[in-house]
Amino acid sequence: QVQLVESGGGLVQPGGSLKLSCTASGFTFSAYAMNGYRQAPGKGREFVAAIGRAGDNALLADSVKGRFTISRDNEQNTMYLEMNSVKAEDTGVYYCQAVGAGRNYWGQGTQVPVSS
Repeated sequence: QVQLVESGGGLVQPGGSLKLSCTASGFTFSAYAMNGYRQAPGKGREFVAAIGRAGDNALLADSVKGRFTISRDNEQNTMYLEMNSVKAEDTGVYYCQAVGAGRNYWGQGTQVPVSS
């Protein structure tokens, strides 16, 4: 059974940090590129970050560049999104997506409210 399970979300204050994890099972994680998206309340899903199968070709949206880092550990079947200097506009539900072999899978999302 294919699963992508996000964790690490929760309330964070502006200027704070948070590290999200996305752990995969049921498919060959290292054969899939990974993407991160988020959805703010009342808005559509927005691309945040991407990383290649080998942990190369990391790409960040302009809105998070310099503050967020995407990485992966293929031994642990896990992708990470490290969020620093968070802002109120980073509030949303964060999702991970695995893309490869003509398929794509989504996680269930984890909530990240940014508030003082």
